[in-house]
Amino acid sequence: MTILIKVLQFFLSLSILVLIHEFGHFITAKAFKTRVEKFYIFFDWGFSLFRCKKVNGQWRFKFFAKPEPEKYITTEYRDANGKKQTKYTPVDLSTLPEDDWRRSDSTEYGIGWFPLGGYNKIAGMVDESMDKSQMQQPLQPWEFRSKPAWQRFIIMVAGVFMNVVLAVVIYIGLLAKEGKTYLPTEQVNKYGISVDSLGYELGFRDGDKILAVDGQYVENFSEISMQIILDKAKTVEVERNGKDTLIIMPDDAVSKLLSSQDPSFISFRVPFVVADMTSNSIAKAAGLEVGDQIIGINDIETVYYQDFTKTIKQFKGKDIDLKVIRDFDTLTFAMHLGEEGVIGAYLAPISDFYEFATVDYTFWQAIPAGFNQTVDELGDYWKQVKLIFSPKTKAYESVGGFISIGKIFPDRWNWSMFWRLTAFLSIALAVMNILPIPALDGGFILFLLFEIITRRKPSDKFMEVAETVGLILVFGLLILANGNDIIRLFR
Repeated sequence: MTILIKVLQFFLSLSILVLIHEFGHFITAKAFKTRVEKFYIFFDWGFSLFRCKKVNGQWRFKFFAKPEPEKYITTEYRDANGKKQTKYTPVDLSTLPEDDWRRSDSTEYGIGWFPLGGYNKIAGMVDESMDKSQMQQPLQPWEFRSKPAWQRFIIMVAGVFMNVVLAVVIYIGLLAKEGKTYLPTEQVNKYGISVDSLGYELGFRDGDKILAVDGQYVENFSEISMQIILDKAKTVEVERNGKDTLIIMPDDAVSKLLSSQDPSFISFRVPFVVADMTSNSIAKAAGLEVGDQIIGINDIETVYYQDFTKTIKQFKGKDIDLKVIRDFDTLTFAMHLGEEGVIGAYLAPISDFYEFATVDYTFWQAIPAGFNQTVDELGDYWKQVKLIFSPKTKAYESVGGFISIGKIFPDRWNWSMFWRLTAFLSIALAVMNILPIPALDGGFILFLLFEIITRRKPSDKFMEVAETVGLILVFGLLILANGNDIIRLFR
């Protein structure tokens, strides 16, 4: 059931993102009187789940249908040099039945069967469909290729623009409804941080109080880890045992952090105050009570919950003396640990130890705040993309595909988290699409900028080759990302 909920959230989010992105291309193409032949959610290779189109003034619907016949008759021949050529001859529409879809120039709307994207098929444009037939026909005023470069530029950039707009709208709604809650670094410094083995290797120690990253104080504790990675931080200033200490980050810090299976190399730590116990708790049987604070195992001091979880593992199947503070007394309880190495006690909620900061917004205040959050997220994601193309960081090894994206959705349906993740993925889609790779919007935009500046339009043949190269690169990235996912499954 958990997997099903994650899958449903993933596909609903993806559908919204694709719909909004393609709608940007669609609405601007229509505004410039450019014919849009198809508007599809998901891909319809071979057949579609659903399609509809207006023919002779009436809407016609089809389910589980194969693609409609082409408007062109394909003929292959050899030219004077013996080279194979293809000729595309338009079908005589007057010979077709009245209800034939080819007689109508209206847009065909549909849902494909392959649920990993979507597309607009804009007349007179070399796109992922690689439809060469129309490109060999005389230029028509309603085709994409006949429009001025500035109009084509707007049509191409509209998809990315709509994804950014979607993120802004979502963040405005969330901030107006829920505000912004975060754990201040100042609060974490009450007890200091807890570090794992990688954090220790980088120079951090349990109990450090983080003062600055590259000389800059970070108000939100949860942003410290990402700032160290994305900004390739050189130094982190901490307070250790009452003295300021400067940690010089190793040259390979980013690559190590990205390759780590557990990104929380630093985290907040809290005392182990018991909030509840299981019905079969061995600690409860030994005399532990709710409200007790666990401070040690045998002669090992475990003042903090993180210390306890690291230490208890070495005593599986053994007798231990659990030391606790109750009121102002120190008590010891003898017990025998099972092979699971657990005592059956739950930690008190984090809010019992830290005071979270909350910023509330009115609707009007949420508008600039939502815009600013989107800009910040765009900047952070762009830094992540740059890391991927930096061989030194080996960030390409941490790139995830559809499995990784699906995993970020929660086990239970939570609309607030769903919309936060959808906003993040919308930003990710916008950044990835703007990359100057043929077959992506960014590739078309790059060629259009070249045309606007030089007043020279790339040939259709060049665009076909560029599109093919771009598709190979895109599929290569997809194979890399999803291949990484598969490899991680067997680790």
